[in-house]
Amino acid sequence: MSSAAEQRRPLLSDSDAILDALPNPVLMIGPDGKIVAANIATEAFFEISTQFLKRQSLKELVPFGSPLLALIDQVRSSNSPVNEYKVDLGTPRMGGDRQVDLHVAPLTERPGHIVVMLQERTIADKMDRQLTHRSAARSVIALAAMLAHEIKNPLSGIRGAAQLLEQQASSEDRMLTRLICDEADRIVTLVDRMEVFGDDRPVARGPVNIHSVLDHVKRLAQSGFARNIRFIEDYDPSLPPVLANQDQLIQVFLNLVKNAAEAVVDLGTDAEIQLTTAFRPGVRLSVPGQKSRVSLPLEFCVKDNGPGVPEDLLPNLFDPFVTTKQTGSGLGLALVAKIVGDHGGIIECESQPRKTTFRVLMPMYSTSIKHTDHSSRDDSAGKSSPAPQGAK
Repeated sequence: MSSAAEQRRPLLSDSDAILDALPNPVLMIGPDGKIVAANIATEAFFEISTQFLKRQSLKELVPFGSPLLALIDQVRSSNSPVNEYKVDLGTPRMGGDRQVDLHVAPLTERPGHIVVMLQERTIADKMDRQLTHRSAARSVIALAAMLAHEIKNPLSGIRGAAQLLEQQASSEDRMLTRLICDEADRIVTLVDRMEVFGDDRPVARGPVNIHSVLDHVKRLAQSGFARNIRFIEDYDPSLPPVLANQDQLIQVFLNLVKNAAEAVVDLGTDAEIQLTTAFRPGVRLSVPGQKSRVSLPLEFCVKDNGPGVPEDLLPNLFDPFVTTKQTGSGLGLALVAKIVGDHGGIIECESQPRKTTFRVLMPMYSTSIKHTDHSSRDDSAGKSSPAPQGAK
């Protein structure tokens, strides 16, 4: 059976077929700045059909004063190729920031014509940042082990001494001894949370129905911290099971939903959290210890319409002790990054006012993959994952 692309373009030359097979957008610009030709990936990038693209000039599609326009002029004048990296081609119509690497070259067979190839930086940057998150998590593991040994023991002595003093202290001094005990307990609680990072035992994983996980998390949230927040579900009902530990996935998404709820708490009846699932083929990641690249086709998102994450915090958002909350410890998202990393996945945040998205990419379950989950708690997880009631 022919594909949609074949039905749309029934007569393709070999060169056209090769261009359409490329995952990167490639387009040819004429001497007048109009788009002469484009491959299928270009349609997906600009979210416009080829027929419409050919009626546009490039300057109508990219931001005003875009470096791409200057690069094209430079290539025309020098008649030699030019590369430029991390250029933002995002427009409000395309949804904000769209960073790409640009490869611009003259087409010698057709004077005045320029070939432009775009390579999105999103996935490459995610992989680079994910390695940074994992490195930061390993640093916290060592720090947690040291804190547990060097801090908890003396804190116990300090607390015990404060309790002895409290028995003979005046009412005013009792307030101080109580303060010592409370602060000691608070530090012990913080160290206990950090000790979670030191748990490097193998994760028991198996087939998990992500929609069951999200439905459970939503019910927990609506019965407590997100009681007055509207939830929107946009699920792919045909999504295959994810290769994961169910309890740890619940921990991940409960944390993300709690963060989203805290971000929209001041919006009142306008507060909104969206949960989405989708299948995104083509994302592959090199994982230490494995010869072949691991495919991460399953995408799970938690979105909110809060004020957004400050731009200066975004690159380090998953590092320990980085937080936007006045009373936060900065360990919640670091733990989420560790769990997702232990599963061989990627987590990334994209944020702008009224639209913050935490996106998790994970591997799907395959019967050919050996796993260590001996639990039969979720008997339905190995089957195709139907969306729960109410899913759109």
